[in-house]
Amino acid sequence: MGDPPREIVAMLTRSASDWNRGDLAGFMSDYANDSLTSYVSGGHVQYGWQALYDRYQKNYFAPGKSRDSLAFDEVRVRTLTPDFAYATARFWLVRGRSVVASGPFTLVLQRQGNRWRILHDHTSADPKP
Repeated sequence: MGDPPREIVAMLTRSASDWNRGDLAGFMSDYANDSLTSYVSGGHVQYGWQALYDRYQKNYFAPGKSRDSLAFDEVRVRTLTPDFAYATARFWLVRGRSVVASGPFTLVLQRQGNRWRILHDHTSADPKP
């Protein structure tokens, strides 16, 4: 049933494009829209699609905020079953020519219908120089 690694890489490529166009709804469409969707970063756990949407809206998409350009690389996908996979990669947020944030992340994904959705996102920040 398809090629999960290729499909997930394509999803992440589109997700970064959505972010860079200012399309938060498109970016968030990759996350499972339920109360158990989890996000771990900076020693904190957050549950729920809406809470994650609100976090991104406040921190990155609020009016007047300068939104940095998002890119992913070093994507590696491991298929666990036909409908479950995990991916590791790195994110880069760039403003002009300066990297403002970067780091590794791990996603747990589930195929829901004809799409992969993120069930869990654990993102770490690289240490500041």
